[in-house]
Amino acid sequence: MGSIAAHKTTLILMTALCCSLVAVWSLLPHPALIAVICILPFAILFVLNQTFWFVSLFVLFSFFRIHEAFPVIYSLKIPLLLSLGALSALMWHTLISQKMNTYWHPSMTHLVIFWGLVTLGSILASNPGLSITYFKNIYWKIIIMTLAIAWLVDSEDAVKKIATLIIISGALISGVAIFNSLNGIGLVEGTRVTIGRDLGSVLGDPNDLSLVLMFPLAFAISFATTQQIGMARILGVVGVILAVWAVLATQSRGGLLGSLAVFGMFGLRLIRSKSLLIALGIIAATALFFMAGISDRQSGGAAEEGIDESAMGRLYAWEAAFKMALSNPLTGVGLNNFYANYFFYSSHWDGLNHAVHSTWFGVLAETGFLGLGAFIWLIRGLIKTSRETLSTLDSNRANYSPYLVATAMAVYAGIVGTIVSGTFLTQGFTWPIYILSALCIAISRITQNSSQNEKTR
Repeated sequence: MGSIAAHKTTLILMTALCCSLVAVWSLLPHPALIAVICILPFAILFVLNQTFWFVSLFVLFSFFRIHEAFPVIYSLKIPLLLSLGALSALMWHTLISQKMNTYWHPSMTHLVIFWGLVTLGSILASNPGLSITYFKNIYWKIIIMTLAIAWLVDSEDAVKKIATLIIISGALISGVAIFNSLNGIGLVEGTRVTIGRDLGSVLGDPNDLSLVLMFPLAFAISFATTQQIGMARILGVVGVILAVWAVLATQSRGGLLGSLAVFGMFGLRLIRSKSLLIALGIIAATALFFMAGISDRQSGGAAEEGIDESAMGRLYAWEAAFKMALSNPLTGVGLNNFYANYFFYSSHWDGLNHAVHSTWFGVLAETGFLGLGAFIWLIRGLIKTSRETLSTLDSNRANYSPYLVATAMAVYAGIVGTIVSGTFLTQGFTWPIYILSALCIAISRITQNSSQNEKTR
């Protein structure tokens, strides 16, 4: 019976395929169509066999905005093509071939609860159009790809590949930022570097650019300080130099704080003397502050007396965020609605709406107190998972790949850096925290499986 059903299914699919080809040819009788039809099966097989690469490259292009940093490839619509390939392959391997090894992790529960609150808040938003547009254009892809990364990164080799890709992508963006800084391209406030500002890129904001650069910094430091990974250490060293240089060029206080937090996490791991670590931290913070030239900024610089304009702007924005949450404690004003609601909740109106410039207040304003609680619960779970994973890896490091150890530490440092930089940078609904979540879950799963296999031997 099963064989007969399979033959019937095959016959139906082939008939549908033939009818589709006839219909396409009748609408577009062009010789090039024959070449496309001949190549199409091979293209489909390639996509299905390279799901990891399609998902990884789509995530990296979407997060690092590589196509906007290099305008020569902007018109090729690479993220769109990668998304089509990635989503098609994911649907095939999840629903039809069932080759994707799906599983559940406690942190996924935290994610799903937060996503559910964000979705509910989008429907009940003060301006549903803004929320739903952001959700369908960006946020649903973040949700799908977070789960995809967690399930696809299922081996130590996959961990090595994704970590290396992150460092290389960070180096590319850092290089463009440094080039723009040296040549005075796309500068704001006269001194702060940006990328793709003329294209309307998110990297056109120096604060968002520093956030993007801080993410690969953790992975580069981890590679640079990990032994037994060969030439990859050189890649890590180069990545660290470029990322730090580029973050300094953004003159972003949030980016500097986040970068110092990342360095501090590795310092805690590598330097035994806490007093020496504190002294080095103070020296490094002072040096980075002067190297970045923050005192020369037009906003937030030394020329402004008392609390500078930039800081006051943040305080006004945070006050508005708190008032939004008080008015909508369960759902907030809705995803991507802070900017549009600023006028109605701010006690200081200067003629312009302002961004919130804080992860915590941004989540509070747009998802309410309930959403902020779920977000903090998620972060707490990720930190706990990362610490448990590192403890397991450190207890028997000889049985694990050094790349796995390096990436686990990078993820942990990245999460801490996100917490610190979240004071000044808005990243509650952008890629970084979700990529870190996915990698945290994936590495935890790999480590647990390896540990169990070791015990059964």
